[in-house]
Order: sequence, then C-alpha cells, then structure tokens
Amino acid sequence: MTGRWPRATIGDVSAPTSSKPRVSARLAAIAESATLAVDAKAKALKAAGRPVIGFGAGEPDFPTPDYIVEAAVAAAKDPVNHRYTPAKGLPALREAIAAKTLRDSGYEVSPDSVLVTNGGKQAVYQAFAAIIDPGDEVLLPAPYWTTYPEAIALAGGTPVEVFAGADQEYLVTVEQLEAARTERTKALLFCSPSNPTGAVYSPEQTEAIGRWAVEHGVWVITDEIYEHLVYDDAVFTPIQRAVPELVDTSIVLNGVAKTYAMTGWRVGWMIGPNDVIKAATNLQSHLTSNVANVSQRAAIAALTGDLSAVDRMRTAFDRRRRTMVEMLRAIDGVVLPTPKGAFYAYPSVEGVLGRTIRGRTPTTSAELAGLILEEVEVAVVPGEAFGPSGFLRLSYALGDDDLVEGVGRIQELLA
Repeated sequence: MTGRWPRATIGDVSAPTSSKPRVSARLAAIAESATLAVDAKAKALKAAGRPVIGFGAGEPDFPTPDYIVEAAVAAAKDPVNHRYTPAKGLPALREAIAAKTLRDSGYEVSPDSVLVTNGGKQAVYQAFAAIIDPGDEVLLPAPYWTTYPEAIALAGGTPVEVFAGADQEYLVTVEQLEAARTERTKALLFCSPSNPTGAVYSPEQTEAIGRWAVEHGVWVITDEIYEHLVYDDAVFTPIQRAVPELVDTSIVLNGVAKTYAMTGWRVGWMIGPNDVIKAATNLQSHLTSNVANVSQRAAIAALTGDLSAVDRMRTAFDRRRRTMVEMLRAIDGVVLPTPKGAFYAYPSVEGVLGRTIRGRTPTTSAELAGLILEEVEVAVVPGEAFGPSGFLRLSYALGDDDLVEGVGRIQELLA
C-alpha cells in the first residue's frame, strides 16, 4: 500500500461512486439553444447529402465586408495583437463604440462606460449577472430570444413572461407590464427590433415603456443588435434617447454580428453606469479575459467605416422579407403580422395545428416543425423555443432561391 487512492480511469465501473449529482443543478437546468440545435441538425443533414434548407439560424449569409477582413489580416501580422490586452476592451474600440453610439443613437456615452464582450451573448449574461440577485424578477416580453430566460436564471433571477400575440403584432403594452410588475421586479428586457418576431416598437411606444420604467424604478436592459435592420415606415428608437432619465438604470447591449455579417468574429459590448460596467468587467476578467485582439481590430474597422455595405445587405433582406411574407400568408391557417425589423418572420400556425397532414396530426408547433423537417426537409424553429406553442420562426437571412424553394415546400406540404 502506498497510501494513495487507486487511480480511476474513464469508464472504470469500479471507481468510487457518489450520491451527489455529477452536474450542478444550475447548469443542468439550462436548455440547449433551440436555434443553434435546429441549425446544427440542418447542417448535419446537408453534410449527409440531404437537400435540406435551413431557416433556423439568425445569421447573415453574406461574407464580412472586405475592408473589415483586410483590417484583421493586418492586425494578425502586428505583434502588438499577440498579447493580452485590457479585459475591458481595446481603448480604441471603446472609443469607436462611443462615437458610433453618438452617430447612430444620438446620445453621448463615455468610453469608460463601455465593456467589450465575446459576442452579444456574453453581454446578455453579464448584464443580468451584474444587477440581478436571487429572488429578483425580470419582465420578459414574449415571444423572446431563447437565450434571455436562461441568462436570467443563471444570474439567479426569475423570468416573468409578458406575452403579446399576433393580434398585438407581438408588441407588449405598458398596461401588460404594469400588471406583471411586483415588489420583486428588478428589470425589464427590451428588444427592438425583435428577435424572434421582427417587431419594432414605435418611438411613442418606446418612450411610454421607458417612462414607466423610470416611474417604478425598474432597470431596462435593452438589446439593440438589430438597430440597422428596419424596413417600411419603422424606425429604430434607442430607449435612452427617448428617455434620457434612464441613463443610470439601463444597460445597452449591442455588437457587430448582425449589422456587419460578423457572427463568427465574436465581438459585442455593453454600455451602462460605471459601477455596473466595473462589476461586469471584474467578472469578465476571470471568465474570458479580453476579446481576441484581431477581432477587436476588425470591429474598429467596421464601426469607423461607412454604412454602404450595411445598406446593401439591408436592401437584400428587405427583398427577401417581402417575398417570405407573401408566400407564408398564402398558406391557409397561417397568420403573419408584417415583420418590420431584423431578419425573421414569426407566423402564427395555430390555424394549421390539428389538421391531418400526410397521415399525421400535429397539435403543437414543435410537432409541426418536426413534420416539416421530416417530410419536406426544411428546418424551422418552433415557437416553444421562444415562449408559447403555436408559432414558427423563419430567418430570411439566406439566398433568394433557397428561400423560395424552402417556403414553397412548406406551401405544398400544408396545402
């Protein structure tokens, strides 16, 4: 006997066991990202040679503009980018974000109020982690992006869904928010333009919600990552510009992913009061340290360049949006409010559920999405990923031909 415990090997059934769970309850409770799961399944089927068309991922199909890529190539060759940099972000990038906020949102922020994050998702989590304590409630307008409730729960908070259906064009009202508010309400998640619905709050609606939040001392976490993707008569209204009094009780989330087709570069940011940003920076310093320097240099090029490439992408998205809306509305039982932002359509399919389709009778949107994938090899995300059943999310950030082919297959299936 050496006095040491015998070394257990992977899969060794004789290794000591414990009654304690192997995975923490905190992480075991997290649901997989439904949108990424659908996208992964579609890509796996395509790799296997199946003619699958995927409407799942919220990802522009355009390449990142050349001038941004060229800036990254140059940065990769510069040894200054081969080392650690401040966890808060490169000073030049934080200055560019402040300048971009003034240009696009119409109000001033200090670079010291900016924290650069590894994509928008990290900004979402850190925003909730910075202000939410166990027992706090967060009002979550539904349909909502699938990551929001998981991030709230990880921070110890309780998401409180406030649902607005197709009859409200997916826009919650102040009256609904007030009805859901309790003494435990700490924050409101506000997303306009919206993922998953494409809904855009008007300037008047945005101001009313902001003033309600100020009146009741409710923090606002505002996700503005789709700010440049609005159509028709819709306008993007930054809630801090509409209600400047929110400056001390709001956190702005944004990033380069959607606007500049940079989903893979992983650069987001959060803007907020200095104490909140300091707390989030401390967390990030232990969690991931700084964002990759090459990606930060690319983001500087994106934010300091003109918006001509963005305008070209928005024009293409608008064309695809109109095509998708027309084709989906032609399906009996489908109700679709006009999406005026982002690159998603969110049809209600409640009129389709209960109908027998090729020998099967789906009663939930999850069952319908499975049927569509199996029967016509089109991947869509069911409404259960974003709130109540009865809806589907389709991204129109894919090529025109694939869009027409994919929706055409759904039309034929549901005819």
